[in-house]
This record gives sequence, structure tokens and C-alpha cells, in this order.
Amino acid sequence: MSQGSPGDWAPLDPTPGPPTPPNPFVHELHLSRLQRVKFCLLGALLAPIRVLLAFIVLFLLWPFAWLQVAGLTEEQLQEPITGWRKTVCHNGVLGLSRLLFFLLGFLRIRVRGQRASRLQAPVLVAAPHSTFFDPIVLLPCDLPKVVSRAENLSVPVIGALLRFNQAILVSRHDPASRRRVVEEVRRRATSGGKWPQVLFFPEGTCSNKKALLKFKPGAFIAGVPVQPVLIRYPNSLDTTSWAWRGPGVLKVLWLTASQPCSIVDVEFLPVYHPSPEESRNPTLYANNVQRVMAQALGIPATECEFVGSLPVIVVGRLKVALEPQLWELGKVLRKAGLSPGHVDAGAEPGRSRMISQEEFARQLQLSDPQTVAGAFSYFQQDAKGLVDFRDVALALAALDGARSLEELTRLAFELFAEEQVEAPDRLLYRDGFSTILHLLLGSPRPAAATLHAELCQGGPHQGLSLCQFQDFSLHDPLHGKLFSTYLRPSQKPHASSPGTPTALANGTVQAPKQKGD
Repeated sequence: MSQGSPGDWAPLDPTPGPPTPPNPFVHELHLSRLQRVKFCLLGALLAPIRVLLAFIVLFLLWPFAWLQVAGLTEEQLQEPITGWRKTVCHNGVLGLSRLLFFLLGFLRIRVRGQRASRLQAPVLVAAPHSTFFDPIVLLPCDLPKVVSRAENLSVPVIGALLRFNQAILVSRHDPASRRRVVEEVRRRATSGGKWPQVLFFPEGTCSNKKALLKFKPGAFIAGVPVQPVLIRYPNSLDTTSWAWRGPGVLKVLWLTASQPCSIVDVEFLPVYHPSPEESRNPTLYANNVQRVMAQALGIPATECEFVGSLPVIVVGRLKVALEPQLWELGKVLRKAGLSPGHVDAGAEPGRSRMISQEEFARQLQLSDPQTVAGAFSYFQQDAKGLVDFRDVALALAALDGARSLEELTRLAFELFAEEQVEAPDRLLYRDGFSTILHLLLGSPRPAAATLHAELCQGGPHQGLSLCQFQDFSLHDPLHGKLFSTYLRPSQKPHASSPGTPTALANGTVQAPKQKGD
């Protein structure tokens, strides 16, 4: 990565204070010339045979998975399957699954520690989650139940395996689904050993194994003891990592299948028994287990996570998007031939003016319906589907690049600051501050609101003056560098590589596809 890109946070790490944790969303695979030759040869000879045989075994799993649930009603599937179905089908799927991973090159699974019984630890939590090969951890865990997206039921073979597993399914499109999942996890975890263990990947998405992402609280809601499970791939070359930015599915699969031998280490840590406070507070419980696992792995425990479809990292006291949607908006507008500097924003400082998608198109002189819908979707809409034109004006000013950073932050303040009842000065309150940071840096609004409260502590008002806001955005040793790295408004666009600050500031970077679970 080039100096100053969000993939390399060294420029944002000042001399004083703790070091910034590594970026867990980016994986770069560097091959020497000799390694390239080796992978070309083995990729042409070994990988096709391995992948073909693995797919054959994958389809052989389907009859065993189907047989276990064939003829059972939905009511019967609400209880754990026992009897001959359990014995025959469970052992068949377990054996074929081990053969599948063996054919893909995972010749050794080294197990350390002792797996706890379902009574000792009803829940298993595995980390770091770094690749689609991580389900290999189910084998030494004796195929525990998992949590998966309901949409995966429609995937051939995978859907049959999820039904076989009696997986807990969550739908991202049904708000009530998450509540039902919580209730089902609690029901199984507190069944007194009646149900097999449930395994979670609490990070919820893949990283590059250099740091642990923030643990989601789902695995800890039941308040029962959990057993942490560590996953390591101690190979000389990391071909397995499938991070948000890095090699894609086919490349990871092909390179891993081209390795003569891949090794997986699975380590069972001692069971973690929650305190009464942790049992009542799943977030606290998750954070403490994350720290225990990070210490055992020798890597940092971070607050980095996915918020919606964007990866969010922590810089100082602020959460920011690895690639704010502002950049993607700039890409969409430039593709449509629009120069942000030629748009007459006309937003009135301090006053909200809500506009519809049609007015948005007229204001920006856009005619293509797909482009209009895509650009309009980048702004927060109210219940009527309208957006605040101040948001549009600030985004266009940031993308234009004609203003200095001081001028841009002054404009942001003027647009969103509010007048005081008993004083002539205008102040920037929580909502306006959160909107500015969300638009310019991709910061989640709750995180920005928390930071605003911290900045206002000790002051007579619950708002920031222009001087205070610019002290934060321009002169703070860490956050000031963050604003300049993300925006660089004083530089004119020119040909540069996608990782340079100029390219980042002008929205010319194409956001890689999301690789969430």
C-alpha cells in the first residue's frame, strides 16, 4: 500500500500515545518469483484434481444430510435428532467432511487442549474468523450446531447441510428474526445438555488474522459458560485469508489447493465462566472473552467491525469507515460526467431543506434513473424518503477539492451549527456533529455522538464552537491527520494510484466487494 492510504495507518499514528492497531480488513499476498513459478506448476497440476475431487465429495454429503431430516415434521425438528438417524448420518457427514478438507490440502488438523462437554460449556466461540475454510473447526468439535443466514438454505448442498445441522437461522431482512434467534440460542444453551453445543464466529465476518474484530454479543446473550476456540493456519505462506480487501474466493481456493500441505491448529482454551455482571451484560461478556482470546493469540483486540456494509476501524477516540461512502459517491458522479464543483448547492446555513429524489436529480443535473437512485441512496432519508440538502451540499464540497481543509470545516460548521436562544454565537450540537463525521469520514452516528459528548465535557454548553470544532478537525494530533488523509481538499485530482491520498480524497477508489458472512 502506498503511504497514507487507509490500509496503512502509520501516517495517522503520532509519536505520543499508544500505537494504532493493525488494519484487520486488508490482506496482501506477496509472492516471490520462485513462489509464482511453483504456484503456476502446482496450480496447473494439483489444484484442478483436488478441487474436482472435493466437489464430488461435497455432493456425496447431500444423501446423508437429506436422510437425517427426511420425513420429519417441523415440530420434530425443534428437538435434537436421536437414534439411528443421528448415528448413521452424523458419522457419515463427519467422515466425508474430513475427506473433503483433506482433498483440498488440509492434511493435518492439530488439536490442543480439551474440548469441554455440552454441560460444561453449551456454547463454543471460535476466532479469528479469517476464511471460508474455517468450518474445518467443526470437525474436532464433533459437528456442533451453527448460526447461519436463512438465505443460505437456498444454496444447493449447503442448504441440505444446514437442515442436517439443525442450524439456527437468521434473516437480515426480517427485524423479528434476530429476536427469535436470541430466544432459540437461549433455549438450546440452557437445555441442560439436551442439545449439542452451538458454535459461533463472534466476529461475524472475516479478517486477516492480525487483530480480533469486535465480538458481537449474540453468543453471550444466554449468560452461560463458553469455551473459546482458537484457529491458526501456521503455514509458511498465508493463502487462506479472505479479508474484505485482498484475494477473492477463486484465488484463495486455487492457491490453497496448490499448496502441497496446509496445516490447521485448533486450540481449546479453558471454559470461561461469566461473572454475575457479565451474565447480565452480553456486551461486557463479549468484550472480556475477546480480550482473553486476543491475549492467547498474541494479537490486539480491537473495536473494528462491520456497520452495515462498511468496515469500520478505530482511530483514536473515533470510529471511521475504512472507505467512506463519500468516495463511492464521487466515483458514481464522475462516472456520470458530473463535476461536483459545477453544482450550485444553494444550501441555507443552519436550516434544513428536505428534497425528494426528483429534486435531487434536477439540482445535480442528472438524467439517468439508475445513477440518480444510486447517488441518492448514499444520503440518510427520513420517513418520507427525503434527504437534507445540506448533506448533499457538504458532500459535493468535499468531493470538489477546491476548498482548503480549513474552508471545508468552516462550511461544515456553518451548514449544521444552530443559533442559541440567549447568545449570538452559533454552536454545533450532537446531531450536526454526527452528520458531518458520518458524511466525511463514514463514522457511525452513535460513535460520533459519543465523541461529541466527550468533547463537550467541562464546557458550559452541550455544543461546540467553530474554534473548538476546528481544533478537533484540524489541530488534534490524531484526528487532524485523519481528516487530512481522508479529504485532502486542497489537492487537485491527478493521475495517481488507487491507494494514494489524492485518489482517496477525490472518490476515485472503487470499493472492493464485501466479504461478510
